[in-house]
Amino acid sequence: MSAYVIVNVDVLDEEAGLVYAAVAQKSILDHGGHYLVAGSTPEPVEGAWDSARFMVIEFPDMDRIREWYDSPEYRRAREIREGKARVGMLFVEGSPPEGFTLPVR
Repeated sequence: MSAYVIVNVDVLDEEAGLVYAAVAQKSILDHGGHYLVAGSTPEPVEGAWDSARFMVIEFPDMDRIREWYDSPEYRRAREIREGKARVGMLFVEGSPPEGFTLPVR
């Protein structure tokens, strides 16, 4: 079952952010992930939201996410990012339920 990494981030140091992004992207691709949404600016319409960028990354399954997150490549990316960005990240497993459709009016 597909699994997703959902990230909100505020970059505090743009130069370090670019280095982090390059290292992180390579690590994601090397571990079977791909971006569904990358770097978009969220537009809050309900509730509190305090980050400037938002990403959704898809992996084949939760095991691949954990392998990526604990990999030496992504550990290096996290070290580059440390103190230079505020990040919120969560992992979620799932796919649309069988037969799921939105009602059409």
